[in-house]
Amino acid sequence: MLKLKQVLQGVGRPQSALAESLKLSGAAVAQLLNHSQWPRSLDIADLQGRIRMFLTESGANDADIANAFEEVDLPCSNTADPALKEEPSGEDEPMLLPKQTLLPPTRKAFGMFRDPFDELSCAQDMWTSPDIRYVREAMYQTAKHGGFLAIEGESGAGKSTLRRDLVNRLVEKKDLVIIIEPYVLASEDNDTKGKSLKSTHIAEAMMAAVSPLTKPKNSPEARFAQLHKVLKESHAAGYRHCLVIEEAHSLPIPTLKHLKRILELEVGFTKLVSIIMIGQPELSVKLSERNADVREVVQRCERITLPPIEGARLEEFLKFRFDRAGKALGEVMDATGIQAIATRLSQPARRGGRDETVSLLYPLAIGNLVIAAMNLAANLGAPIVTADIVKGV
Repeated sequence: MLKLKQVLQGVGRPQSALAESLKLSGAAVAQLLNHSQWPRSLDIADLQGRIRMFLTESGANDADIANAFEEVDLPCSNTADPALKEEPSGEDEPMLLPKQTLLPPTRKAFGMFRDPFDELSCAQDMWTSPDIRYVREAMYQTAKHGGFLAIEGESGAGKSTLRRDLVNRLVEKKDLVIIIEPYVLASEDNDTKGKSLKSTHIAEAMMAAVSPLTKPKNSPEARFAQLHKVLKESHAAGYRHCLVIEEAHSLPIPTLKHLKRILELEVGFTKLVSIIMIGQPELSVKLSERNADVREVVQRCERITLPPIEGARLEEFLKFRFDRAGKALGEVMDATGIQAIATRLSQPARRGGRDETVSLLYPLAIGNLVIAAMNLAANLGAPIVTADIVKGV
């Protein structure tokens, strides 16, 4: 087996975390760790580089990282070395539920005709905390006045909602800002797993948004010169330009480096394009200060992480959501139920030799758990969601 398996155990990271970071199946990672079998479809050097970045972010020391790909003998069956024991099966048990729907009997039991966690229909449906208000304002100021911003957050943390809010806010205020959003469907960080988003694709999206009637030049050099020209003309007409890239964690490293060159398009002292990247926590790995390939990008990019909804904010969030649906929270869930939601979506973990709590208290996960608990309460005939109901989900 590879020494990498012992390194992961030493920093307290499960194999599933490595698999998620590499976007590989758990079986592929198990074959790699236990039998030194590298995926045939991937470039080994590139994969090793991504593993080193993961280990660095997890707190592994330089010596362990350097020796991670050495092969070591498997221990005998009677070896009692605790460092080589398999990880507890419970550590990787899924804590998140799939999409939940408020069932008709539940709607009738609680007297609700609207799912409080449905997609937002207007800006007034958007719950904000001090953290969210800060991110919201940072995105708006970047779009309006320029800058380079990266928004990182777990799946379901509200990143797409903030993007939609930005576009809606610019329209409502009638700001002369052109939002440019390249299509990222099936985008991956290398061409082996899917289609990577390249700087030429971004340039085409910018041309289409800023000057849709202009026919792009054939050669890349002429096309970028043409783009610079139309951006200058648009700026002279009073417009600002903001490039918004969702799923930015799937950007290949070369494209990340090229974003710096797009940011440098200017007229005089005025930058012609501002950039907002939105992605999952894997984006922070690519934007690590230790990653020499993107150091010029890291030095220019402000990074903000969307935190989970914890403490008293959880009850605030639930009250707001149910109020928007025309129902008082106290008529649906008691205090023990709220506390059980917080407990269910938090778990202890050990990373880098330190004990910590991993929180999954994000809007999507909270909504799915609450709806599942309401469905269960209605099925059992319980008038309200309590801790026991939540634990039974």
